[in-house]
Amino acid sequence: MSTRLSQLFLRTLREDPNDAEVTSHRLLVRAGYIRRQAPGIFAWLPLGLRVRGKIERIIREEMSAAGAQEVLFPALLPKEPYEMTGRWEEYGDGIFRVKDRKEADYLLAPTHEEAFTLLVKDLYGSYKDLPVTLYQIQDKYRDEARPRAGLLRGREFSMKDAYSFDIDDAGLAVSYQAQRDAYERIFTRLGLDYVIVKADAGAMGGSRSEEFLHPTEVGEDSFVRSAGGYAANIEAFTTVVPALGNTAGVPSPELVSTPSAATIDALVESLNQSAAGGRTDWSADQTLKNVVLALTHLDGTREIVVLGLPGDREVELARVEVAFSPAKVEPATPADFAKHKALVVGYIGPWSAAGQILGEKSSTNLRYFVDPRVVDGSSWVTGANREGEHAIHVVAGRDFVADGTIEMSDVRAGDLAPDGSGPVEIARGMEIGHVFQLGRKYAEALGLKVQGEDGKLVTVTMGSYGIGVTRILAAIAEKNNDDRGLVWPAAVAPFDVHVIATGKEDDVYRAAEGLVATLEGAGYDVVYDDRVKASPGVKFGDAELIGVPQIVIVGKGLSEGLVELWDRRSNERRSVPLVEVLAQLR
Repeated sequence: MSTRLSQLFLRTLREDPNDAEVTSHRLLVRAGYIRRQAPGIFAWLPLGLRVRGKIERIIREEMSAAGAQEVLFPALLPKEPYEMTGRWEEYGDGIFRVKDRKEADYLLAPTHEEAFTLLVKDLYGSYKDLPVTLYQIQDKYRDEARPRAGLLRGREFSMKDAYSFDIDDAGLAVSYQAQRDAYERIFTRLGLDYVIVKADAGAMGGSRSEEFLHPTEVGEDSFVRSAGGYAANIEAFTTVVPALGNTAGVPSPELVSTPSAATIDALVESLNQSAAGGRTDWSADQTLKNVVLALTHLDGTREIVVLGLPGDREVELARVEVAFSPAKVEPATPADFAKHKALVVGYIGPWSAAGQILGEKSSTNLRYFVDPRVVDGSSWVTGANREGEHAIHVVAGRDFVADGTIEMSDVRAGDLAPDGSGPVEIARGMEIGHVFQLGRKYAEALGLKVQGEDGKLVTVTMGSYGIGVTRILAAIAEKNNDDRGLVWPAAVAPFDVHVIATGKEDDVYRAAEGLVATLEGAGYDVVYDDRVKASPGVKFGDAELIGVPQIVIVGKGLSEGLVELWDRRSNERRSVPLVEVLAQLR
């Protein structure tokens, strides 16, 4: 049955919604695809569901081709499985927690590893049952502190999540590659550019982790790539470690007076003005900056740590969070400093519970971590832990010892890729897919074991593979539009053809009706603008906004047997005989 605009539940808007930050949000609301219900929560209208359904169909086809079978779990899940894996606490404020009338705890699932694992545990018990890969397309819920950009970062969103179950790591490698290949086919069919980058597994856990990023300026993720093919997100980038320094000939630490030099720039200026150490060529990269952070652990305890990095670099909190996960990381507050009097703001040195500087044993008992560039034997200018004083010739490994080395510095264009493929550039992108080799983390926590060939119990190894369905829809809209509205690719457009009847003459509407029947008989999905009281300008404006890629206008040319074919992608319009429309579209 034809879809007629006179009957379709649709209202287009001429003005942008006030809260729209990005193009996809603005156009999807204006064109009647979605409507806001609350921050980060949207209702899906008929047009939106059509596009969403076509994306899901492509995903299902490729999942089936990769050997995955579809299931469906509830969004409301009990607390206990998440307690068993430790994620009830790990997620912190990031999930929606609810209680039923009996005060039992539940959550709106942010992801379903536990549910999939327990399902396989319930039904399978032998190596003969494996491998198996299951998937679902289901809504997820995360209590985003700042939902933004429409569908790009919401509190409710749809995902395809798949999970593979294998008897050993060799089997996991095969399942992982099958899903990875399927993702490449999916994104190619959807017309989305993508870069596969090395990623951090985060709260998901596991070993190998890769993200599929769609390069776009509105993306929330920064990633690096080299001309030689290296690619990683900022959190997973690893610093090229310099060679160990040579302490031979480096003098012992020397105190220098540096009044009013509580910043790196002021310190460098002071050193050069005073010719500290007989030099006037001091630079920021020769200084050791010490930054104080606070870690909040899962049990609620607050720990103060100090990070040492070259003074020409800045701390990248996202990278630090990876090192200290699942603890929450934030800058230390004045109250934190008040509790640790030995931390002299602006003049902090490399404190360590195990190290010393200038012969003075640290008494703070704070853990001290350094950037990978701070290698043993490297010499630095750093705070002397005294107001108005710094120390020069302070050598790592000789004069102080760190409690560990972590990735903490910002990544910059020109930094060297760790695989030797040259300098990297920084780009922006949005995550559209993520694949993990989870290993046995969840299987061990939830007791998923099967009988092996030798009759002994074997812990199953797992993989996890996610695609953001609604985010993909927004990404496609973000990429495919012009100043008039959306321009959907044919693969996901809500309709194949948009037929518009203009004017009020009965013969125009009869011809349009006949054309719609012909197109539908040939297998085309057609939307028909049959609104008699709407002006041609309104109809054309709506067609541009809605974005069906092929438009046929039946109007004043009909007296000569002609209609207009309008290619929305190129905005080219040309007259063709009515009887040739089907052939021309094909």
